[in-house]
Amino acid sequence: MAVLEKIRVRFGILISVVIALALLSFIIDPNTISQVASTMSSKYRVGKIDGNSVSYQDFDNELNYQNRIFEYMYRRNANTDQEMEYVRNMAWKNFIDRYMFLPEAKKAGIQVGEAELVDLTSGDMASPMIRQIFVDETGAFSPEMVDTYIKNMRQYDQSGQMKMFWDYLQNTVTTEQYYTKYNSLFTAGNFTNPLMMTNEIAENNNSADVEFVMLPYGYQRDTTITVSDSEIRKYYNEHKKLYRQEASRDIEYVVFEVKPSQTDISSANEQVVKVYDEFSSTDNMKNFLMKNSDRQYTDEWYKKGELRTVAAEVDDFAFDNANGKGDVSQVITKGNTFYAVRIMDSARVPDSVFVKGVLLQGVQTDLADSLLNVLKSGKDNIGNIAAQYSALNTPQSGEPGDYGWMTKNTMFPGMESVFTARTNNFYIIDTQYGKHIVEVTDRTEPLQKRKVAILEKEALPSGNTINEYYVQANELATKADGKYDNLKKVAEEEGLALLTRNNLREGDENVGSINDRTKEISKWAYEAKEGRVSNVLNINNDYYVVAALKKIHKKGYAPVSEVASSINSILYSQKLGEKKAAEVAEKIAGLGSMKAIADTLGTTVSTREGISFSSYMNQGLDPKFIGAVSAAEDGVISGPLAGNIGVYVYKVTARNEGASFTEDDVRSRDMQMSYYASQSLLPVMMQDAKVEDNRARFY
Repeated sequence: MAVLEKIRVRFGILISVVIALALLSFIIDPNTISQVASTMSSKYRVGKIDGNSVSYQDFDNELNYQNRIFEYMYRRNANTDQEMEYVRNMAWKNFIDRYMFLPEAKKAGIQVGEAELVDLTSGDMASPMIRQIFVDETGAFSPEMVDTYIKNMRQYDQSGQMKMFWDYLQNTVTTEQYYTKYNSLFTAGNFTNPLMMTNEIAENNNSADVEFVMLPYGYQRDTTITVSDSEIRKYYNEHKKLYRQEASRDIEYVVFEVKPSQTDISSANEQVVKVYDEFSSTDNMKNFLMKNSDRQYTDEWYKKGELRTVAAEVDDFAFDNANGKGDVSQVITKGNTFYAVRIMDSARVPDSVFVKGVLLQGVQTDLADSLLNVLKSGKDNIGNIAAQYSALNTPQSGEPGDYGWMTKNTMFPGMESVFTARTNNFYIIDTQYGKHIVEVTDRTEPLQKRKVAILEKEALPSGNTINEYYVQANELATKADGKYDNLKKVAEEEGLALLTRNNLREGDENVGSINDRTKEISKWAYEAKEGRVSNVLNINNDYYVVAALKKIHKKGYAPVSEVASSINSILYSQKLGEKKAAEVAEKIAGLGSMKAIADTLGTTVSTREGISFSSYMNQGLDPKFIGAVSAAEDGVISGPLAGNIGVYVYKVTARNEGASFTEDDVRSRDMQMSYYASQSLLPVMMQDAKVEDNRARFY
């Protein structure tokens, strides 16, 4: 009984907790507990900024918001890798601003008031972002368009999209103003008063004529000079800040680039030849190309030179004056791609048109026709109808109904016909967004353009070809058996190039000649153990890679062992300079002329005019020598000086006062200093805030 009592007293709390958890498991879904634990784990943390964690869910919510902004601004989703990367960077920047920059700026006493924000969005102080968006037909900033947008937002914004964008603009402009004010603290602090300017001009206009002899160190290593481990350690401790590093990996790898075989190339050529006659005569080009071509038909007008992005030969045929509507080229070969070109139409077409319109989403054809007739009769105008019916009110719009200036790159898909429409006429266009009633009110000068259909077939690796490359890569991985030494041995025996990539960062998207989508490699490298070899890594079916993780570099300070070699070189150079300078000093002791010194050292006297400390980078001389000359006593033999490449003995023979360095040069240097300070601002802040960016693990 005494033993049981001790157990009850000592372990009563623990037992109670265990029982409570057991009971809790009956009440709460285990999946919920797992999800909570996952959320709390750093494994699911996208980043950390000044102690504030950014969870995957937080970042995903911000990413969705930035995607909606992108879609509203450009009327489409972010589709390309570059666009998606841009959106992710904007989402991350918002967290950086929220958790780090804005709190620091406010600590410095900076504020942006409501009246100031009004000026930044619609007044004389309108920010560059606002000035770029709210422009009239001449491209000039229009405060009236800002007022119109706000008015339309308050009256017609049932979807809330306009308000979302306006809030985004206000937040962005406010943050930009905080950056401007914070940067100005550094700019204003970098001030050169008149006395400083006078001294700087005088110092930089001072140059020297000099006589000197130089005894080079040579390239043979001096075996009498040794550098001890304790000296290396001492230098490392004194200069430790120079050896701070981010996490990285050193890898070696073999890459198999998947290329089409000769059989694949011949097959692509045969496919074009097989359908060439049908391409030359078909009446339904859109469907034909959809079935037979890598390039689909677009109802687009091209001017001379624009098709050179496809192939110069394609552009040359399309705009050869001898060719007209219906003409078809011979099969054009460009590398592993085959083309045939057919001219579909020719006309004089403007580059841009100003369009008024109204988008009628969900409106029946009868109502659209009725509204069209009202406009044609002159009983109403398109602006009034747009204000009443349109779901489209873009920030570029001036008055309701203004779609603005459209080019082929900025128009709504499906509205190509506006470029050949007669001005000041109303008509209906059906697009994926709905029915538009449009009117072209202005246009640029028409140019000769053509519509073309391009039958294109690129020779791609077949399944058999891809499999052959995979088999090669897999055989290498199998023989390596996960060991780095095995990989080196097999690569050497089979004549395979073992490539090196040092300092690979997490999320890097280029490895050697592979310039895209290589995150698969970095992801493996950051999960593997040192000395291990990967299985076959598939890079978008374009490359197969077998990689070995050679070295892991952790975030923080590089270990002494990793930088010992470079420190050894630094200390050796210092000791060599000191030894050579001492030897020269002993040899020339008591000599009073440069010629005597040169004869004693077995060399000749060199001369150099106009040595200036202000531009040492452009004179092709040892920087240490230039610095010493600028401070040397005139007419006195100086040295020996241990420079970077040899030992110098020198005498300044004349000083020259020039006028090439002016007040403008001082101001230019001040501007450079301010620029460097502004560029260093965020990196220094991020280092101090211990910013942890793990986005590469998720995206």
